[in-house]
Amino acid sequence: MKKLILMLFIMLSNTAIVMAGSGHTKNLVETAAGNDAFETLVAAVKAAGLVETLAGKGPFTVFAPTNEAFAKLPEGTVESLLKPENKDKLVSILTYHVIPGKVMSKDIKPSQMVKTVNGQQVSIKLSYGKVSVDGATVTAADVEADNGVIHVIDSVILPKS
Repeated sequence: MKKLILMLFIMLSNTAIVMAGSGHTKNLVETAAGNDAFETLVAAVKAAGLVETLAGKGPFTVFAPTNEAFAKLPEGTVESLLKPENKDKLVSILTYHVIPGKVMSKDIKPSQMVKTVNGQQVSIKLSYGKVSVDGATVTAADVEADNGVIHVIDSVILPKS
């Protein structure tokens, strides 16, 4: 009997953990910071002074480049962008990865231009079930946070000069 009660308790505890984990109790920055694949992105968001904004009410849609995406940039680019004297350029690049509102993958149309937070338009395309943003491929979609959604991309997208 004790063994049965213990098994029921463990099952109920595991269910509670899964249910607690399925809620969106983390904002976009906390969600990204909780994944090692976004260490470079989180460092850049901090250097740009955008933590408070991206942790704010939103909602926002973030096209989040992974560490591997940042590594594709020419050598020394990330280090240069993280310097205080390049903060404006870094802010421009990061806000080019963000669109106002919460756009889930089911909302993507075959071809559209969408205004980013930095004011420029980004090209979003859906072809054969794959979504691309200015040529970067979405590798994981619909990572929800309490103030928006993250779509993981395989390249850093750059605003037009």
